[in-house]
Amino acid sequence: MRAVDIIVKKRDGGELTTAEIDTLIEGYTHNRVSEEQMAAWAMAVLLRGMNERETADLTLAMARSGAQLDLHDVAPVTVDKHSTGGIGDKTSLLLAPIVAAVGLPVAKMSGRALGFSGGTIDKLESIAGFQAEMSSADFRSAVRDIGLVIAAQSIDLAPADKRLYALRDLTGTVESIPLIAASVMSKKLAAGADCIVLDVKCGRGAFMQTLDEARLLAQTMVSIGHHAGRRVSAVISTMEQPLGRAVGNALEVREAIEALHGHGPADLVDLCLTLGAELTVLSGKVAERTQGRDLLYETLDSGLAWNLFCRFITNQGGDQRMLDDASALPCAPVVLPVPAPHAGVVIAIDGMVLGRTVNALGGGRLHKGDAIDPAVGLTVETKIGDYVESGKPLVFIHAASVQDAEREKVAIQSAFTIGDQAVVPSPLVHEIIA
Repeated sequence: MRAVDIIVKKRDGGELTTAEIDTLIEGYTHNRVSEEQMAAWAMAVLLRGMNERETADLTLAMARSGAQLDLHDVAPVTVDKHSTGGIGDKTSLLLAPIVAAVGLPVAKMSGRALGFSGGTIDKLESIAGFQAEMSSADFRSAVRDIGLVIAAQSIDLAPADKRLYALRDLTGTVESIPLIAASVMSKKLAAGADCIVLDVKCGRGAFMQTLDEARLLAQTMVSIGHHAGRRVSAVISTMEQPLGRAVGNALEVREAIEALHGHGPADLVDLCLTLGAELTVLSGKVAERTQGRDLLYETLDSGLAWNLFCRFITNQGGDQRMLDDASALPCAPVVLPVPAPHAGVVIAIDGMVLGRTVNALGGGRLHKGDAIDPAVGLTVETKIGDYVESGKPLVFIHAASVQDAEREKVAIQSAFTIGDQAVVPSPLVHEIIA
C-alpha cells in the first residue's frame, strides 16, 4: 500500500479504510512517508473532509504512535479537561483543584503558549520553582499521592501528532476540523484519563469564531471519545471577551488564587463549576449536573480546593510563599491605564488584539522556545455591556517599560468598540454536547 495511493484516494473524495490510515500514520512516524506526502494528504483532508469513523481511526492511530499511559493501578478513575484556548483562560488553575478535592484525581498534560492564546504551563511556571517536566513515574506518583498533577506534554505521547501539528502550521491546513479534533484527542487518549470534559470556545478571542464551527468541532471530539471508549462531553463557551479580568501569566495565577479564596470573577467561577459538574457526572460521582455544581461550590467555599492547590504546587517544587502572599508573584515595574477615547457602552471586545498585545509586551511566544516575561499582561477594567466615561481606564497595561506600554495603547483602544446602545453579552455557555 503506497502513500501516494492513499493521498490520491482522499484527494478524489474517497473514504480511507482503517488499514490505510494506520499505514499512513505509522509510515510518517517512522519516516517512510515524507513531509511532502503528508502535507499533500493534509491538504486533501482539508478540502475533502473525513467522516466520523475516519477521524476516530486517525486519532487512535496517532495516539498509538507513542507511549500510552494506563493509570488504573494508581487511581480507578482519572479525569482531565481540555480547552481549545482563549484570552484570559485560566480555568485549569481553578477547576483542577476543585475537582480533585471532591475525590476525582486530575491527571493533566498541558502545553505552553504559542500564538495569541496563553498556555497553562507558562502560567504555573510563573510560580518560582514549579517543575512541569516530570518522569512518568513522578506523574503517576502525583496522581496517587496528591490527586492532581499538571505536567508538560511528554515527547513520547502522540509523536505523530507533534510532527503533523508543526506541518499543518506551515502548509495552510490548520483549519481542518478533523485534523484539529484528532490532534486534541490523540493527546488526551494517550494521557490515559477515563473522563474528559472539553471546553470548546467560540467568539472573537477563540480559534473557532462562530458557534457552528465550535459545535462541529465539539461534536467531532465527543464522537472520537465515544469511539475510543472514553466518557467525554463538551461545553461550548463564549470567548467574546476575556475570561475574568487578568490576561498574562502571573496576573492570571493571582486571579486564580483570589478565586480559590472565594473572591474570583463570577464568569470564571461559573464556567469552572459548569465544566467540573460535567466531570462529576461523567465519573459517576453524582447523577445530576446540579448535584455536581453544588458539591463543587461547597468544596471551593470550604477551602478544601485551596488546600489541595497548595499541595499540588509544592509537590511539583513551587514556592509556598508565593501562594501565601500573591504579591510575591512576578510584578511588572510599569502599570499604565489605557483611557476610553469617548464615553459610551462597550459593545464588543476583540480578544485576539488583546492576546497579541500581551505577546508584544513579552508575555507570549511567536516562535517555539521564545523566552517570556511572566509579569507582563493586562487587567481589563470594562467588559461588554459596561458604560465607560471618556478618559476612564478600559485596561491597565502591565509592562516592562513605559515605552512598551505606550506602544500598545492605540492597539488596545482599537480592540474596544464603544457605542450608544445598551447590549447584552453573549451567554457564558451556549450548549453542552455529551
